[in-house]
Amino acid sequence: MPVLTQVLEGTKAPVGDFHVVRALPKAERRFLGPFCFLDHMGPSTQVGHAKSGVGPHPHIGLATITYLFDGEALHRDSLGTVQRIRPGDVNWMSAGRGIVHSERTPPDRFGAPMTLHGLQLWVGLPGHLEESEPSFQHADAEALPRFEQDGARCRVVLGSFRGLTSPIRLASPTLFAVAELDAGATLELPADVGERGVYVVAGDVGVDGTSLAAHQLGVLEPRTETCLTALTPARIAVLGGEPLDGPRFMLWNWVSSRRERLEQARLDWKHGRFPTIPGDDDERIPGPGESPPGR
Repeated sequence: MPVLTQVLEGTKAPVGDFHVVRALPKAERRFLGPFCFLDHMGPSTQVGHAKSGVGPHPHIGLATITYLFDGEALHRDSLGTVQRIRPGDVNWMSAGRGIVHSERTPPDRFGAPMTLHGLQLWVGLPGHLEESEPSFQHADAEALPRFEQDGARCRVVLGSFRGLTSPIRLASPTLFAVAELDAGATLELPADVGERGVYVVAGDVGVDGTSLAAHQLGVLEPRTETCLTALTPARIAVLGGEPLDGPRFMLWNWVSSRRERLEQARLDWKHGRFPTIPGDDDERIPGPGESPPGR
């Protein structure tokens, strides 16, 4: 049985004032474990200003994960959270019944070029947490466990990997780790995770005799020991976990086990029934079916 069962190609998509490469969801695969969304941001260099980044937008039924390789972003949300995120840090925001957030250039970086490079991912929440109170967690790079061996340097961002566990509290069994590999280095992936995948941020890696290139997401056979080999210097993300407790529907920034809940969220956003962000409440990204500002 092949270890690599599927290869998904990332494609460009507009987000805020820049473009990303989106590897999930795809027509051929919507979820990988609890993950339903993977955007690769940059590397992109531009001059920061007050409205750069991604403006206020809502979420329900999911948790967002932001992880940067380069640059900085300022997270604000409707809970009143104000959190700068730097390379190697992680933000985990659980939307539950509803939250609004923005990710902007920090004010002290206005007017100067800044390279932004990172990943944003979403995980669907289990049924009993879909309508929970929203919450926010942050962990600095120094708080995330790391290991190095034979040309591989790995940071455990979420969950447990190779006996190391991230401090972020999770909603369901979830794994997210990032690694930098020298050419020829190998990384063993244990078989104790349900659904798993490897996203190639940069470089080329070999899996089961197949080469994965930058912007490709390789889906691995569940619970099978796997060894990755860096064919060139490479940076990768390993992600996965246990599937959610039933099917999910998605619309724009919303995930729910009930299709009618998505329509309610659409109407709530359209009619201003979501909470606002203290300090960033003079703008809103139009929802599905709404006209952009000025039209």
